[in-house]
Amino acid sequence: MDEAGRGPLAGPVVAAACVLGPNAPAGLDDSKKLSARRRAVLEPQIHDSSQWALGLAAVDEIDALNIFGATMLAMTRAVTALCDLLGAEPDQVLIDGNKTPLGRVPEWRWKARAIVGGDGIEPCISAASILAKEHRDRLMRAAALDHPFFGWERNMGYGTAEHLAALRKHGLTPLHRRSFAPVVQLVLI
Repeated sequence: MDEAGRGPLAGPVVAAACVLGPNAPAGLDDSKKLSARRRAVLEPQIHDSSQWALGLAAVDEIDALNIFGATMLAMTRAVTALCDLLGAEPDQVLIDGNKTPLGRVPEWRWKARAIVGGDGIEPCISAASILAKEHRDRLMRAAALDHPFFGWERNMGYGTAEHLAALRKHGLTPLHRRSFAPVVQLVLI
């Protein structure tokens, strides 16, 4: 399992859970280390060769819980959806990072192991990293059509100079995380 979208100023956080099949694609790695072109090639191969599911936490949940809590919630939703799809429970969930949802989200019921840098070590986490990033990037490109001033099709909601300038000029959208400092500061100005 891995997530995408913890740092941006806008949009949801997306988690992916993946069980690799025997024909998993070669060349899996941390999504941040792969080019957009390579991720686009790998994503459908992962879809076709593996069992996977996504979980999202929306902007209002991020603002209510904080980004850490929302990430743990998205992870729980992804594993729950994958268990529903498989009709089975995992022996253990491998998670990129240093913390798991165990004891943080009441619905989390699985043994889990956090692996720092796991998205570059464990192929199943690498696959989840790619799935989460590609899905979130698609969501932000679609949102850019409704909110064209912010450059989300390029910056995916991160706080680039372009994005911050558009925030100052055009104000907030419903997709902005009001609990994030750069957004709060602009609201207070």
